[in-house]
Amino acid sequence: MIKVAPSILSANFAAMGEDIKKLQKFGADVIHCDVMDGTFVGPITFGGQMVKAIRPLTTLPLDVHLMIEHPQTQIKFFADAGADIITVHYEACNKISPTYLRETLQLIKSYGVKCGAVVNPDTDVENIFPVFDICDMVLIMSVFPGYGGQKFIPTALEQVKKAREYAIKIGKGDMDIEIDGGVNLQNAQTVREAGANVIVAGSAVFNAEDMAGAIATIKG
Repeated sequence: MIKVAPSILSANFAAMGEDIKKLQKFGADVIHCDVMDGTFVGPITFGGQMVKAIRPLTTLPLDVHLMIEHPQTQIKFFADAGADIITVHYEACNKISPTYLRETLQLIKSYGVKCGAVVNPDTDVENIFPVFDICDMVLIMSVFPGYGGQKFIPTALEQVKKAREYAIKIGKGDMDIEIDGGVNLQNAQTVREAGANVIVAGSAVFNAEDMAGAIATIKG
């Protein structure tokens, strides 16, 4: 099943509640929350307070993507705020220790929240194969994290294919494989064909005159 996960990074922060309600009304499947700390990536976005504020406004799953250093320090805040899934970057974790990624995923699970591992465009997805067994989802970045509105990096498609093939190989063929960055109405079909079933879209949804139509097109 293809799921569309609009990123609230592209929403109107002055009218976030209204935008969240629109997403559910217009057919979104997941709400993608991009958390940036100003260190792992340049910008700062928001913390657990935003997730807590939007939690009562939607029944859709909240997909919290932590683009931060030392993610273990923040897991409890986002779990308590109502995140349904929390994803963490291989790059941030591997800087700390070779076991930090698995330990962080286990910590997320300990709060009853789904977990996922993320790789940047220049990190081979094979680096996270060792944690596929614990992951509910893996996230392939198709832009470098930090800013919305970037152009899609085509090599991400091969990363998605490799992830799907490995998931099938280990008996987790129905695992969610998410892609994030530069997905639009023109390339969504190619992304789906590569094996991604959770598609993050920001400006392609929020800048569309017909949000419902944009979501439906991305979903295919």
